[in-house]
Amino acid sequence: MPGRRRFLAACAAALPALAAAAPPGLEPKPGRKRKLRTRIVPASGERIPVIGLGTSGSFEVGEDDGARRPLREVLRRFLDAGATVIDTAPTYGSAEDVLGALLEEAGARARVFLATKLSGVSGRDAGHAQFAASLRRLRTDRVELLQVHNLRDTATQLGVARELKAEGRVKYVGLTHYLEGAHDELAGLMARHKPDFVQINYSPLARGIERRVLPLAGDLGIAVIINRAFEDGRLFERVRNRALPAWAAEVGAESWAQLFLKFALSPPQVTVVIPATAKPRNQSDNLDAGRGPLLDDRQRAALVAALG
Repeated sequence: MPGRRRFLAACAAALPALAAAAPPGLEPKPGRKRKLRTRIVPASGERIPVIGLGTSGSFEVGEDDGARRPLREVLRRFLDAGATVIDTAPTYGSAEDVLGALLEEAGARARVFLATKLSGVSGRDAGHAQFAASLRRLRTDRVELLQVHNLRDTATQLGVARELKAEGRVKYVGLTHYLEGAHDELAGLMARHKPDFVQINYSPLARGIERRVLPLAGDLGIAVIINRAFEDGRLFERVRNRALPAWAAEVGAESWAQLFLKFALSPPQVTVVIPATAKPRNQSDNLDAGRGPLLDDRQRAALVAALG
């Protein structure tokens, strides 16, 4: 994508100063990247890496081995970096099937924080049946997170998720949406049901969660997953053929993608962001956003202004 690899020279020039400022014994080893930043899941105290992986669109490739080939490398780079959170849903076409097959092929299920959803169903029996089908497609007997997708039949489906949690087949339960217009409804349901996680959209152009959702998540101890951090690619159109701002080097950002992800991760209530990609190069780029400093208030304001 345009701009994803610009400003390398300025970042390289900043490295000596950064290394000099590091305490003795903590300088990064040559050729070895820092570990991904982690954040705590308030419900348990578990730490998870802040960069995850979405599967909507990118993993909907069916049986096409040619299309699966780059996904194998995407997954390899993801796991090698120590990332764990992968989000999917039974309504993302063949994504659950593809993800389950690739995880089994790599022998990697135990290394993954697997999140799926109760999606587009109504009624307790339908929720249980859909979850059983998801387990078959994902080739597993449990998931770490089960979310009620887009607040559909919320009370009943969250009840199903909590039954499965009590049975040990689900570790955490959550609620999701992806639109600004759902933020008030989500906040009300957070206060009423107190899920372990919420998943919601956030970007420099869509900051509605700053008003109610993020403060409430902090108050109630609810982990926050961010989707649509790139506005489905529209942010890259805003910066097409534009160089990174000079201050990007201050946070070690080498691409616009890293700036957008660092923006999404900057609020302390945010736990993890889940950008989707089928391109190994972009996967590595996204992962680098989880290393080094995040954006301060001045830098966040500058990024918002640059996209205005």
